[in-house]
Amino acid sequence: MTKRTNRSYTAEFKQEAVALVTEQGYSVPKAAASLGITDKLLYNWKAKVEAEQSGASLNADERAELLRLRKENKELRMEKEILKKASALLLKETK
Repeated sequence: MTKRTNRSYTAEFKQEAVALVTEQGYSVPKAAASLGITDKLLYNWKAKVEAEQSGASLNADERAELLRLRKENKELRMEKEILKKASALLLKETK
């Protein structure tokens, strides 16, 4: 039995492969065969590009920004809770 290795492809290669189908009119099986990849892989790349273009999916920059904003939001919520507790303690002391 031979060991199967996963090949990785550059973003540029993926874009050009999808462009063969979407812009140049190749069928997915024909384009995949000419590039030496599976039909399923090219269908997946095509679906991902279409989802990003329709706004249904996030691109890498948007995903990174979302993660950053979620982290910032979590920190701000924690700070808010700390301030609430501190102000409650100060109110008790002044009474």
